[in-house]
Amino acid sequence: MFYGEIKNNDIADGLGVRVSLFVSGCRHCCKGCFNEMTWDFSYGQPFTSATEEQILDMLKPDYIDGFTLLGGEPMEPENQRVLVPFLRRVREAFPNKDIWCYTGCVLETQLLCESKWHCEVTDEMLSMIDILVDGEFVLERRNISLAFRGSDNQRIIDLKKTLASGETEVLHYD
Repeated sequence: MFYGEIKNNDIADGLGVRVSLFVSGCRHCCKGCFNEMTWDFSYGQPFTSATEEQILDMLKPDYIDGFTLLGGEPMEPENQRVLVPFLRRVREAFPNKDIWCYTGCVLETQLLCESKWHCEVTDEMLSMIDILVDGEFVLERRNISLAFRGSDNQRIIDLKKTLASGETEVLHYD
């Protein structure tokens, strides 16, 4: 897996101060995407054990509230396979910090059931994510006044509650 950027002290991609990883590779190719260069699976730098250590080190300060995955598309199956072992490490080292994930996939129809996005590690990956922002960016529905999302079709989902209850728990920060 490759990544385009790591942001330390990110305040735009989730609640509080975060460390954010922008993975490379996306087959959604949304019209108007703000990060089009990350569609290419080989954009940026290789995600290595040194990259993992760098992120884990960035997560150490008490003022860092959590970790955010974006892209590109973290839920591309080839990205999931690399991210799951790393997310295990994040969870083990920082059990009180939350994990947000942005995906163009829709939870119920593309991630929780058989689809080209669901692979052998998807369920485990979802189990480690606290907040999932789902749905493709739709340029015609773009709204710059929305918190933590770019278009009004996208949802901010409390994934822990959703997986526990079976009912999608949508959060509102607007």
